[in-house]
Amino acid sequence: MAEIRCDICVIGAGSGGLSVASGAVQMGADVVLLEGHKMGGDCLNYGCVPSKALLAAGHKAHAMGQGAFGISGGAVTTDFAAAKDHVEQVIANIAPHDSEERFEGLGVRVIRDYGRFIDHDRVQVGADVITARRFVIATGSRPFVPPIPGLKDVPYLTNETVFDLRERPEHLIVIGGGPIGMEMAQAHRRLGSKVTVLEGEKALGKDDPDLAAIALERLRGEGIEIVEGALASQVSGGAGDITVETRGGARFHGSHLLVAVGRKVNIDRLDLHKAGLEEENGAVRVDASLRSPTNRRVYAVGDAAGGLQFTHVASYHAGVVIRSMLLGLPSKARRDHLPWATFTDPEMAQVGLTEAQARKAHGDRLTVVRAEFSGNDRAVATGQTVGLIKVMVVKGRPVGASIVGAQAGELIQTWALAIANRLKMSAISAMVAPYPTLGEVNKRAAGAYFTPKLFENPWIKRIVRLVQRF
Repeated sequence: MAEIRCDICVIGAGSGGLSVASGAVQMGADVVLLEGHKMGGDCLNYGCVPSKALLAAGHKAHAMGQGAFGISGGAVTTDFAAAKDHVEQVIANIAPHDSEERFEGLGVRVIRDYGRFIDHDRVQVGADVITARRFVIATGSRPFVPPIPGLKDVPYLTNETVFDLRERPEHLIVIGGGPIGMEMAQAHRRLGSKVTVLEGEKALGKDDPDLAAIALERLRGEGIEIVEGALASQVSGGAGDITVETRGGARFHGSHLLVAVGRKVNIDRLDLHKAGLEEENGAVRVDASLRSPTNRRVYAVGDAAGGLQFTHVASYHAGVVIRSMLLGLPSKARRDHLPWATFTDPEMAQVGLTEAQARKAHGDRLTVVRAEFSGNDRAVATGQTVGLIKVMVVKGRPVGASIVGAQAGELIQTWALAIANRLKMSAISAMVAPYPTLGEVNKRAAGAYFTPKLFENPWIKRIVRLVQRF
């Protein structure tokens, strides 16, 4: 058994762990990084990267089939295996950035094995024991598989296995109508599969219902069967012939089954109790600084810290803990300015409070402004007029924004910036956007906030008349 001493031991080489390791080593810390599975974690290998690559293939097929602007559409031949080759190539192109070789080149000691705590300041990995001044748990999460009767006896897919398919599913049944389920439903539908989505409650239920309705109408219009209030109660069958029965007795038959009902944090292997660490809501219990209140040597970032499960959140957490660990400065994680996006077509994006959350929190102090994409000249020119932005404003400052429409994930960034820096609506209104761009829809929303204050204010009209007289 060898003993390894270091400043920081990072457990997990996903987005959060890699960000901590690269930042810390480049600032002069001695860093050891543990990874028992694949470098790059879920995002690179099973999540964000492959899903967006497959969505891009589906988007291309859909666009070619639809035709527009005097260009004929028609039947499109899709090669499902070639689409998967594209997915694999995208992963391969990005993988070197997250590779063991790159991080060793930065000066990080990378150990490709799982680690577990053996006491408050030591982790065992294989035959070695690591003693560190600080530990960062960045173990990410994996698909949650619900205990549906019969499911374990039927071949099913998750986001970790769906990209391995080389033959197009004839009829894909998706259990779960959240972002992952809906993205995969649309990608497969556009690549030629029949798709049924079964959601126990409301599809896209965490998003603003007005915006979700717009996205769901498009998805249904493309031929995706979306059944809400359909809680799966029994699964049966075998490869190529699977039946899902829902509470209430409805039965759905398909060739393949994808389970996409949520995530489970990877903390099972860690023996947290031996380090005096506690769990909370299935994750590591941490305070606002992402530090364990029961073992001050230990931090957690990303999915392991609980809360929003997004790659960019893990990267943000890395910056928070680096500031604390390396510079000894007070640093706390915020949530109000963290955006997220669902990459269906149309896209959906959110930052801060939804309208319902804002009304509950702020009551009569809340003003909600809206702008339709149909009023944006670029959207008209490109045929992307289906879309809506809502901005929730309190005392002149945005506290939330919700967008559905083309490039919503890009457009939401303006509002994430505004909320992060407590900018007022006047800052957005003062922005000059190039014409014609979709970004003007943000400025239009800001203008909608000031319209009644300027054009429906009798005092303003009196002042204007007085100025004109003299």
